[in-house]
Amino acid sequence: MVSQRSAGSVLRRFRTCQSGATAVVFALSVVPLLMAGGLAIDYVRYSNAQTRLQASLDAAALAVAAAGNLSNSERIAAGHATFDHDIERAGVAAGEITSDFKFCGKTVEASASFDLPVGLMQIAGFSAMTVVATTEINIPEDRRAEIVLVLDYSGSMNDMLGGQVKYVAMKNAAKKLISGLETAGPKKLKIGLVPFSHHVYVTLPAAYVKGQSGTGNWTGCTQDRKYPYNLTDATPTTGDDTKWGQAQAKVHAGDGCAAYAPNHLTVAPLTTDFTALKTQLEDMRPYAWTHIALGAEFGYQVLSPDAPFTQGASYSDKNTQKVMILLTDGMQTEPSFGPGVRNVNQGQKNLSSICENAKAQNITIMTVAYNIDDIETVNRLRNCTTDLAKNFFDIGSGNNVSAAFDEIRKQITASVYISR
Repeated sequence: MVSQRSAGSVLRRFRTCQSGATAVVFALSVVPLLMAGGLAIDYVRYSNAQTRLQASLDAAALAVAAAGNLSNSERIAAGHATFDHDIERAGVAAGEITSDFKFCGKTVEASASFDLPVGLMQIAGFSAMTVVATTEINIPEDRRAEIVLVLDYSGSMNDMLGGQVKYVAMKNAAKKLISGLETAGPKKLKIGLVPFSHHVYVTLPAAYVKGQSGTGNWTGCTQDRKYPYNLTDATPTTGDDTKWGQAQAKVHAGDGCAAYAPNHLTVAPLTTDFTALKTQLEDMRPYAWTHIALGAEFGYQVLSPDAPFTQGASYSDKNTQKVMILLTDGMQTEPSFGPGVRNVNQGQKNLSSICENAKAQNITIMTVAYNIDDIETVNRLRNCTTDLAKNFFDIGSGNNVSAAFDEIRKQITASVYISR
């Protein structure tokens, strides 16, 4: 018979033996465990790299498809340049990657690949994984775009953000956007410009301005039309309420119209003179208060086929995509006309109504909240967009307005030039 002490001794020796066996089992399993962990880590790296590669290839192929005014060799060169730029920004050295672009009838076929070095998978004898991306884009010959940039030039755009003056970063991003799109050529693209603060400075037929007469043009500052005409793109009639040129609200009467012309804050209707637009962007300077609803009102008018601006295609033209890009860095601060009232709150309501009316005409609206603290304004801008998930850009404390405009360029190019 074994004593209790002896039994305890046996059990302790058994546990010791078991510990040793466990150590042996663990030692035998450590390699496959490391391989499994290494595979998971390397797969995540592979997936991220493949996503970046595909996005850069798509953007480059779009550039090739869009550049209809260039020769085929120039288009392919533009594709390689776009690809190298985008992949470098994505953190993958372009020198490690092979890419190819070619035309096949009315499609652009593109491919890219590179070898991604592995980490722990080297234990299993693997040195690299090949990352591959391909895309094929149809070139619809009859698709066109009409775009208006509605840009906030109120005084706060002189503030610094992320080491840059806000309006400088914005105008550089806008100029880059125009340069990226203009390769489509004048037959496929028109762009307009609406700089706004508390006024909009514009040239209009005199018949559409309160207190004016005759058949000539009138140039000057205006605020919004009387309600409800300030919500629509309807052409003014004989009634003064339908016309622009309403008296400025008293709250900011000290900040008049005198600075608009010297600051080059002039509405530019839809045009194919892209050089002139970029020159104007270079020259414009901020001034005074913020009337977001007024900017949207004139953006809507510029895209409209009806007077006072008639450069736009008919709303029934299904081959023309109309796009309004609205950027502001703050809240509405200028009163706006409503039903029997004129106040800031009405301007906020009017912005939402203008966006809904424009979207009903199949105008795509994209908005940029440029370092805005007020959550209600941010939400209002978000809700103005055509696609809440894709068309709204919220720029916080980091000055990434250039990245937002790059994404806008890609979306416009995709919607206009890709048919599948």
